[in-house]
Amino acid sequence: MNPLSSPQPSLFDRLNQWLRTSTLIKLATIGILILVLLIPTTMLQTLISERESTRNTAVAEVSGKWGGVQTISGPILSVPYTVVEKDEKGKESRYTAYAHVLPDDLRITGTLQPEQRNRGLFQVMLYNTRLLLRGTLPRPDMERLGIDPAAVQWNRAFVSVGISDMKGIKDEVQLRVSSGGGALQPLTVEPGVPTDDVLASGINARVPLGDSLRFDCELNLNGSTDLYFMPFGKQTTVSLTSPWATPSFVGASLPDQRTVSASGFGAQWKVLQYNRNYPQQGLGAFLTHRSPSEEGVTVSAAVGTEFGVRLLTPVDEYQKTMRSAKYAVMFILITFTAFFFVEVLDKRRIHPIQYLLVGFAICLFYLLLLAISEHMSFNLAYFISAATVLAMITFYVRYVFENTRLTALFSGILALLYGFYFSLLQLEDYSLLLGTLGLALILGTIMYLTRRINWYQAYA
Repeated sequence: MNPLSSPQPSLFDRLNQWLRTSTLIKLATIGILILVLLIPTTMLQTLISERESTRNTAVAEVSGKWGGVQTISGPILSVPYTVVEKDEKGKESRYTAYAHVLPDDLRITGTLQPEQRNRGLFQVMLYNTRLLLRGTLPRPDMERLGIDPAAVQWNRAFVSVGISDMKGIKDEVQLRVSSGGGALQPLTVEPGVPTDDVLASGINARVPLGDSLRFDCELNLNGSTDLYFMPFGKQTTVSLTSPWATPSFVGASLPDQRTVSASGFGAQWKVLQYNRNYPQQGLGAFLTHRSPSEEGVTVSAAVGTEFGVRLLTPVDEYQKTMRSAKYAVMFILITFTAFFFVEVLDKRRIHPIQYLLVGFAICLFYLLLLAISEHMSFNLAYFISAATVLAMITFYVRYVFENTRLTALFSGILALLYGFYFSLLQLEDYSLLLGTLGLALILGTIMYLTRRINWYQAYA
């Protein structure tokens, strides 16, 4: 044996050297680290959902005291009649049922005044609306409905107006009618509806009946977020104005005319009886029918025909933060890829713990974004969070790379990524297109920069 020859490395030393220099082992380690970081990113999304749920609870609490989503239905003219039934033994039983008729025409004009209230950290979107309902109600055609005229209780006829949340009534309801073409006369309005055939809640008033009724009704209501109208007229027209600049027109019908500007919005709807699937008059709960999908369940034909407006808040910080957090895995993957190519191109070893610390810093960005956006605008919160995390990572990798040029390049890539994702969050219709093009550009750049690398000797 030559005493000058160097000793051969042991099997353990060769295995340790292979583990330290193998490209496949390094990539597998990075993959495991990304899977580990899925835990905090999932926890972040859960935290965002919990904070949003807390916000919704605060909104529901304030709305419950002010007035919830309001749906205006009617007026409806109802006439009671006596029903006589005989059992198998010939014994008679009597009960009262109702014939209902919807307006021939229904015209609603009003204003909607928004009001924002704070509940702790959270903003609640409220409104006050003043509405004037006008139109005519025809006399029910009892012969067509198959009712014996002698059974009709004309002296107990009443008009009812549906209001979904009675807590929102702010002033006394003014209801006036004219029977037979005379002047409008005020009626005594009482809370509640005598029958829930058509309306679940609202107000009612006894009326004298002629051939038809001309009516107007003034409502001063508080509500929150949404205001809906039911198209109960043969022709229902609604004209609404508001100083709120970010409305969303919702429901079964969109406005025929609308104007939206920084000073507010105006909208006009016109809905015909042919645009819905229920008649103008009927007996009892004539709007309900059996559900075709669930045996024994009845549904209302009126459900789904309502239309109206929703007052959107300009920024929903939880929705944007959740969208941002969904990109967290891609952000970590791109950052780790940049780390890996620093190793390959600069022949510098970076420990998995250093990968992990940078990954945790990226996760911290989303936690900062959630916390700060609850106190200030989302855009400013994004800038502060990105600047904080970028400064932390830049300071750290300066000592990891020991190279000012590489540090500046790496920090520049991160800054571009934060800017790119910020632009995605601002887009709705084009976010998928821009995101796909961005990922294609990133992949193409990586392929170009690594086109000459010999991956079998990447760490040699």
